[in-house]
Amino acid sequence: MFDNISDRLNSIFKKLKGHGKLSEKNIEEGLKEVRMALLEADVHYRVVKQFVADIRKRALGQEVMESLTPGQQVVKIVNAELTELMGSQQAPLTLSGERPVSIMLVGLQGAGKTTTAGKLAVYLRKIGKTPYLVPADVYRPAAIDQLKKLGDQLSVPVFDSAADMDPVKICRDARLAAQQKGCDTLLLDTAGRLHVDEALMDELGRIKAMVRPADILLVADAMTGQDAVNSADAFNRVLDIGGVILTKMDGDARGGAAISIKAVTGKPIKFVGTGEKLTDLELFHPERMSSRILGMGDVLTMIEKAQSLVDEKKAAELERKIKKNQFTLDDFRNQMVQIRKMGSLSDLIGMIPGVKNVKQLKNLQVDENELVKIEAIINSMTLGERRQHTIVNGSRRKRIAKGSGTGVQDVNRLLKNYTQIMKMMKKINKGGMRGMGRGLLPF
Repeated sequence: MFDNISDRLNSIFKKLKGHGKLSEKNIEEGLKEVRMALLEADVHYRVVKQFVADIRKRALGQEVMESLTPGQQVVKIVNAELTELMGSQQAPLTLSGERPVSIMLVGLQGAGKTTTAGKLAVYLRKIGKTPYLVPADVYRPAAIDQLKKLGDQLSVPVFDSAADMDPVKICRDARLAAQQKGCDTLLLDTAGRLHVDEALMDELGRIKAMVRPADILLVADAMTGQDAVNSADAFNRVLDIGGVILTKMDGDARGGAAISIKAVTGKPIKFVGTGEKLTDLELFHPERMSSRILGMGDVLTMIEKAQSLVDEKKAAELERKIKKNQFTLDDFRNQMVQIRKMGSLSDLIGMIPGVKNVKQLKNLQVDENELVKIEAIINSMTLGERRQHTIVNGSRRKRIAKGSGTGVQDVNRLLKNYTQIMKMMKKINKGGMRGMGRGLLPF
């Protein structure tokens, strides 16, 4: 979602780095462009004004003017200020207090509260909690049904509420039910409206007084830009929220909400929704988000995604196979499956430092269907063919293509890529990185 602002800022920094020594005029021109880039990204104008003023103060000081690499110093300052603007460090979910601990999800209709409740249940279970889902939006029977279906899908218990029940009574009774079931965390999916109104706030206030939640999280749609910031401010003034979950961060929004919310409300972004799957919920790390916006990548998040999916025994076995040149097409397929589980390939590539500065990769469009096609081709092979690819002759290739719904050229391409990977692995085993380099470089 930050592609536009990222491109603009990187273009500005490139100009600044082109000057051997920066003058006050160079810096002022650069800051003017930074200001326009942020405003176009829908960042709150008061936030932009203060942000640019803070950068100006540091950029015109000795820190930059006397530096041997002034352009790099400006980038470093912008990175630090942007991180501070979004919250400085990751804000944890509050889970302390009397069991079962209650977490209240609030927000406008359409922001994705119900789906987010399911995603939070997945997260809580991953950190060792036993969540209990509570459908308290009696004005939308579909929301109650949706949460019950999510609970069935996740094998997470759901309170049996109905549209004719009182929301405050639902939340009160759900606490007792959770205690009886041995659940330690309540996730309250409360009602929303198209706009903030007095009746909604009164109801939410009564639920808060009844259950005394450990945390109140506003679920806001990142695609709505400043509307998300304004609704966060409105909910915070009445309920004193603990933090924000920004949904649809995988969309094409300009990014202003993520940059502005903390500065406007004083409350941190705690999670971001990065896709439609129930596993697509990530902790929000301001320093990592700042790095991504400035085109510096986000290696830590990529590592965490990989670690959450890696089975240590399987990883050790794969390492053994690679060292013995026994990496089969079965292994190749399994690695493709693991990569798909990590999320969008475009997002993963964007996490690699410096990718946005590589001309050939800048506008790279990754066809996710290619991975599906590779999996289908390998699945259409016999066990013997997957273990020994050299036996796949012309007639076998036709059969595999027909069975996978692809063309012979697709099968040929897969086998060629696999052969190249095997050659590269062989060079790594023989000569380490230097051996790999000789295989990849044209000299």
